[in-house]
Amino acid sequence: MSKKISILLNGIIKENPVLVLILGICPALAVSTQAENAIGMGLATTFVLLGSNITISLLRKSIPNKVRIPCYIILIAGFTTIVQMIVEAYAYGLYQALGIFLPLIAVNCIVFARAEMYANKNGVLDSAVDAIGMGAGFTIALLMIATLREVLGSGTWFGFKIPVLNGNSIEAFTLAPGGFIAFGIIIAIINKVSKGKAIKRDNFGCEACPSKAVCGKFAGVNAEGAK
Repeated sequence: MSKKISILLNGIIKENPVLVLILGICPALAVSTQAENAIGMGLATTFVLLGSNITISLLRKSIPNKVRIPCYIILIAGFTTIVQMIVEAYAYGLYQALGIFLPLIAVNCIVFARAEMYANKNGVLDSAVDAIGMGAGFTIALLMIATLREVLGSGTWFGFKIPVLNGNSIEAFTLAPGGFIAFGIIIAIINKVSKGKAIKRDNFGCEACPSKAVCGKFAGVNAEGAK
């Protein structure tokens, strides 16, 4: 398997941001009441990931290490504003459906994590492939959650009525608790199929945090202060 394909599949399967690393849960649950909204949020996030990863990779040797975080924030916020304006101009219905969660892509931990953990350390092409893989993984995860919630909660899929289920839906799946239930069901299925290998405990620890180096330094300072 070539390196590029491995990087691409990493974000979709091995390190799926939502289903494996458990990142970006807020937008994943908030906009996943309909499959159409999930696709829209996934594509918008992929656009921001791609733009920020490529730009940060290009500038990684020019950005001073001490100000890299503010620079990342500005770049990510800029690409988020661009995608927000595009969606508002050409897909106003989707713009209204996504609401506040569209501009909040600027603070999505998935985007920031890839900037710090990957784009900051790798070439432009690899960073672009990583962004596409992570974006695709995020989109697929949202679509899985949204499909379960829309089918069971509304009896439709992409707006098309499903026989039997339409009119006999479980309304709870369209509400906030239903999002958590659907997410839990999908995580349980993945955990069962992978025999517990998909979701590892160390994914939730400091090793997976993009700010662990900074946090460690502050921890050291605090520890000395406490002494």
